Amino acid sequence: MKVLIVDDEPLARARLQRLLLAHPAYQVVGEAADGGSGLQLAAELQPDLVFLDIEMPDRNGLSVAAELLQLQPPPAVVFVTAHPQHALAAYQVAPADYLLKPISAERLATSLQRIGLATKAHLEKQQEQQWLSYKSGSTLRRIELQQLFYLQADEKYVRMVFVGGEALTELSLKQFEDLYPQQLLRIHRHTLVLKRRLKALHSLPDGRHVLELWQSDDLLEISRRELSRIRQLLLPAIS
Repeated sequence: MKVLIVDDEPLARARLQRLLLAHPAYQVVGEAADGGSGLQLAAELQPDLVFLDIEMPDRNGLSVAAELLQLQPPPAVVFVTAHPQHALAAYQVAPADYLLKPISAERLATSLQRIGLATKAHLEKQQEQQWLSYKSGSTLRRIELQQLFYLQADEKYVRMVFVGGEALTELSLKQFEDLYPQQLLRIHRHTLVLKRRLKALHSLPDGRHVLELWQSDDLLEISRRELSRIRQLLLPAIS
């Protein structure tokens, strides 16, 4: 299995390389010190597995992982980080695993056993379904991304409105945009919608415009800045 390591810390990359020597079925084919270089190498080398740091300069690992999932077929992603508070955000992109630094030989072996020698086609099939995670009290829950209606900034939280309910999450709208650039659409600085929910654009007497979504009774205000783009997206459905 071809492995790519993306981490801005040289010592962390070297340690992971040494630990992987004990697993000859996994061959490190490349290293990158930042997200942009990691994406370029992933496109060139087509790795089966990417060990990806979350906190890096320029581009964080969450946005890099979201782009890796767009590759055909996508590699499996294992997040490697010293910050456990990123776990909830990381699981939005369905990683194969989540490892805390410093990685032990035992924990790495467990992770590789979990991943197995699956083919990239099998990994692609596993990642076809995308999920949104949120906390309900002390319980971590998730919904399918396709169940989402919209995300709306609500003071220091973001409100997720989906089929059957709603929830608050500490992820920002920008983080959601980075995670799902193809599926989510910004209609206002406070609001993202699931693109496939677009139904109709309505003009109000006071000059404002609102968006109607499929299977939702809520009408969402559209900013002047985003109005032209939304009109263009709805044109194919109208013509």
